[in-house]
Amino acid sequence: MFTFEEFSDFVRSLTPTIRETVGKYIGHVRVEYKSDRSPVTLADKEIEQYIVSQIETRFPDGTIVGEESGTHPATSPDTGSQIEWIIDPIDGTKSFIHGVPLFATLIGVMVGGKAVYGAIYNPLLDDLIVGDNRVALWNGVPTRMRDCGSLAEATLLTTDLLDIELHRNLPSFLELARECRLLRTWGDAYGYCLLATGRADILVDPIMNRWDIAALIPVIRGAGGTITDYYGGEPETGDSIIASAPALHETAIAMLNK
Repeated sequence: MFTFEEFSDFVRSLTPTIRETVGKYIGHVRVEYKSDRSPVTLADKEIEQYIVSQIETRFPDGTIVGEESGTHPATSPDTGSQIEWIIDPIDGTKSFIHGVPLFATLIGVMVGGKAVYGAIYNPLLDDLIVGDNRVALWNGVPTRMRDCGSLAEATLLTTDLLDIELHRNLPSFLELARECRLLRTWGDAYGYCLLATGRADILVDPIMNRWDIAALIPVIRGAGGTITDYYGGEPETGDSIIASAPALHETAIAMLNK
């Protein structure tokens, strides 16, 4: 198994090409729509193809799971490796196609079904956060969630209120929001950067896929936060995320699930 330092160095080596690819398309993005009506762009596909090619060259064991390319083994024959690379080339494509800098590339590593390393890279802001469940580094410097002890002091984030109405309980979410100091839709992947760097306190994502989740877990935990699914369960096997300062998590879960 490779080290966290090796993972961090590898992800950092990818950022110039990711940034260049995003810059090539931002402002004049051609959008296609998948069968589930979610948008996809050439940038999504090019970035994922590039990341996959680099993983296959540097870390040939294990399995790669990409949002756009699906699941496939890396270049080595099956060795029984439990390592999975989970890739979302542009998390927040709706933000990307409108030029809103809340999107990011997500790269996670799971071993035996547990998230061990994660990276969130915002190419427009050139912000990279990596984590290993014990520490989180923001552009190479240790970072922590802020110490928020009450909802009245908290900034609450979500990506889309309509998703909460469709998949969970919007009145319960709004009750939570009324208890917080501030509610903003600074969601998508960059919302988790805001949490991990002490600029927000709770993020509610009511529906997510595996490639949305894996990278976030080691980053939030590494920054001292708590991250679960919508019901307080293990995030690796869930379809949603509640991430927050530890002192707020139990109360947020209880209010959201009234």
